[in-house]
This record gives sequence, C-alpha cells and structure tokens, in this order.
Amino acid sequence: MIDTTSQNRNAKRIVGTLSLVVLGLVILLNNLPQQSSLPWFVPWLPRLNATLNAICTVLLLLSWRMIRLHRIDWHKKLNLTAFGLSTVFLLSYVLFHSFGIETKFPESNPIRPFYLTILISHIVLAAVVLPMVLLSFYYALSGQIETHRRLTRWSMPIWLYVTSTGVLVYLMISPYYSF
Repeated sequence: MIDTTSQNRNAKRIVGTLSLVVLGLVILLNNLPQQSSLPWFVPWLPRLNATLNAICTVLLLLSWRMIRLHRIDWHKKLNLTAFGLSTVFLLSYVLFHSFGIETKFPESNPIRPFYLTILISHIVLAAVVLPMVLLSFYYALSGQIETHRRLTRWSMPIWLYVTSTGVLVYLMISPYYSF
C-alpha cells in the first residue's frame, strides 16, 4: 500500500525547494550587470515571453471551461500545455535577464503608479503561484482530485492573473526597451 502522506510530504519538499531555487535565480538575475553586446535573439525574448503568457491565458480559460463541461481529458491536455509553455516562458525569462537587461518605466509618465502596481502584484503573485501550480499538478496527476480542486480554486485565478498581467506589463514597458 502506498503511503500518500509520505508521498505528499516529499512532493511538498521538492516543490518548496524548486520554488525557492527559481525565486533565488530570479533575484540573482536582477542584480547582474548589463552585458555590452547582446546576441541577436535577445531583443525578441520579451515579445516571445508576452506571447507565451497570452497563449497560457487563453489555455487556462479554455481549461476552466472544459472542466465546467466535465471534459476532463481536454482540461488535462490544456493544463499540461499551459504548464509546458509556462516552463518555456520561465527559461526564456531567465535567459533574457541573464544578460543584465533592465528597463525602467519613465518616472515622468503619469501612469507609472498604475504600471508599478500591476508589476509588483505580478511579481509577488508569480512567486506565490509557482508552488501552488506545481502542487496542483501533483495532486491531479496522483489522483488526489479533491485536494487538487481545493487548491486550484486559488491557484488557477492567480495563475490566470499572472499570465494576463505579464502581457499587460510587456505592452506597457515595451516602448522603453533600448536594444
């Protein structure tokens, strides 16, 4: 007989460790000096990231619709695709910031407070949602559906907020990129 309590504890340790490693890496990347020359593909990464976030937003909305229609097969496929694309996003984000690129929203712009509110909430919730999404997947894939449902009542709307505000942040900051 499988001890789910032990498995859950191990899964939580792995998720916690992975989440802390990702958070630490992102913090480290934001403190790197900007490189003097950038590879040709670097200016395309923010657009790629926004596109991946936009696709994930649509996939999450479709997934929510599919579960409401009891189309569990499609719900699972859509979520796994969104998870895969979010992983590609994270790798692209890390790659972009490994070049030390920092773009500041102009202080003179009157919508700066709105931009900063969206950006800060996006960043904080992105850090919060990673372990929630990982655990949501763990519970679903291990057949702990009721626990999965309880957690996804929180993780799905937060993940949806993070993906959609990622697009909004890109649209607001992109005019100020200087590549």
